[in-house]
Amino acid sequence: MSLAPDPETALDAYSRIVTTVAADLTPHVASLQVTGPGGRSGGGSAVVVSDDGLLLTNAHVVAYTVRGRAVFSDGTEVDVDLVGADPLSDLAVVRARTATPPPATLGDATTLRVGQLVVAVGTPLGLVGSVTAGVVSGLGRSLPTRDGRTARVVEDVIQTDAALNPGNSGGALADAASRVVGINTAVAGWGLGLAVPINDTTRRIISTLVSDGRVRRAYLGLVSTPAPLPAALAERTSRRTGLRIVDVVAGSPADRAGLKAGDLVLEAGRRPVADAQSLQRLLFADAVGRPLPMTTYRRGAMVDVIAVPTELTGG
Repeated sequence: MSLAPDPETALDAYSRIVTTVAADLTPHVASLQVTGPGGRSGGGSAVVVSDDGLLLTNAHVVAYTVRGRAVFSDGTEVDVDLVGADPLSDLAVVRARTATPPPATLGDATTLRVGQLVVAVGTPLGLVGSVTAGVVSGLGRSLPTRDGRTARVVEDVIQTDAALNPGNSGGALADAASRVVGINTAVAGWGLGLAVPINDTTRRIISTLVSDGRVRRAYLGLVSTPAPLPAALAERTSRRTGLRIVDVVAGSPADRAGLKAGDLVLEAGRRPVADAQSLQRLLFADAVGRPLPMTTYRRGAMVDVIAVPTELTGG
């Protein structure tokens, strides 16, 4: 009787999920090679999201792009043109000039839970079809980024311990059913695995990029994370969660309004705020230049402020 392990037994449930997701997603993820003014080159990854050749990637990957080329794992190579980019969400759309592999299936990041298995598929260092796996480490994060003198905050990101390396930006973060729930980003450069979620807000952003080429966005300049309310405050307000301000970008509308690190935001625009998305969905074009009342909890007291969001500009 052979003592060699049964290959099917050795391939445990974790491995089966990762290998299945890798096989499902790899054909839909491309290495994106871009060239900017003066011949400056760069790159990342991109995910096919439509039958007519639209690919989703990061805004920072295609910033200042003059031309680009997508290379797929089956050897397909296509030239791409920039459709539009949104720096605040770090999302961008490019369109292939010729036929691409079929689109990946988009999921919904709002169903994710901390500890859930996720798989990252991308092209670090141009290596097409590279796969890493891990778990969701945190949800609803907001992280500051800087492009030259311009400070921005990428909102509502997913944190994962799936390893991401240069070139993974713009690739797919998928759940166990091979649905793309996020677009990986290494923009923060903190050694963390981060991804922009696919949800109702980002779908609206993608649709607007396709139709208009840009998204007019209002900007506050908060770095925040969901946080539970103290028991007495939760009982008083009948709410369980708010947004804890981790940092405020110097000179931003939030800074001018007097918001402080440590504040717990309870309301914005007279609506409850429980996560980054609930604040982000208020910050589209019609919020630019309009007073935005905000209620925060600071050192045991309720504090009301008025912020006036500015328009996010630049590439």
